[in-house]
Amino acid sequence: MPISVSIVEDSDKLRGTLSRVLNRADGFRCVSQYPNAEEALKDLPEIKPDVVLMDINLPGMNGVECVRQLKQILPGTQVMMLTVYEDTENIFNALAAGANGYMLKRTATKELLEAIQEVHRGGSPMTMHIARKVVQSFQRSAAATQSTENLSEREQQVLDLLSQGLMYKEIADKLEISYETVHTYIRRIYEKLQVRTRTEAVAKFLRR
Repeated sequence: MPISVSIVEDSDKLRGTLSRVLNRADGFRCVSQYPNAEEALKDLPEIKPDVVLMDINLPGMNGVECVRQLKQILPGTQVMMLTVYEDTENIFNALAAGANGYMLKRTATKELLEAIQEVHRGGSPMTMHIARKVVQSFQRSAAATQSTENLSEREQQVLDLLSQGLMYKEIADKLEISYETVHTYIRRIYEKLQVRTRTEAVAKFLRR
């Protein structure tokens, strides 16, 4: 049985190209295509394709929200993002919404067909560049967790108040310590986290 694929893509030209590529390739069949998320959500529950290729930047509802709603209706359908966006925020938003893979539109045809086969088998295909971004993000998150764990309980309290936007004097009043003591804690926090500014310290604290 060929892998049944639906396409959600607002570019008529790209949608047509993808459809022709799929229908000409052995083992694939394009069963439907949509220019927007709303039409896709209305139709896909009846078609039940094996794989959905999903763009992010769609008119009306975006592709990430479409994935979130679609996975609630068709949890067994594999959704692979096919987009121009390669920033970390879009990648993680899509994966958190339930996307099973993330490929870029500039991907070569052979590699794209292999990715569709992989996601159909239960894998999570990503371009090497995207996979590296995912790994780097996890590494940064792990490093932030380790560094904040080195802080004392009082230092963590100070940093927590910093992250809430409190000024040094307000932190001193809140913790009932002197202004100078707050300065000392801040200096130690900067040293342990290996940062030089309040913004960097708070960013590490929030990523933990």
